[in-house]
Amino acid sequence: MSVGAASIITGGFAMAIASAIAALAQGRAISAALDGIARQPNAAPRIQVAMIIGLALIESLAIYVLLIALIIFFVKPFGG
Repeated sequence: MSVGAASIITGGFAMAIASAIAALAQGRAISAALDGIARQPNAAPRIQVAMIIGLALIESLAIYVLLIALIIFFVKPFGG
């Protein structure tokens, strides 16, 4: 297997794993936030702000992996 093919396969697996983890984490975060809002409706604005910040941090994982995968796809740092 050439280095180019290995880098494409590795980048694809990395994106698949990161996307799955990010989706699961976002689902759990939204579920917990909605549960908290249901228990204390008065705290909804604070919970919503914390949820949005948390979702942005979770989504940054997928964006970082996408950038690394694009670098591996197109720059080929390992020589291929």
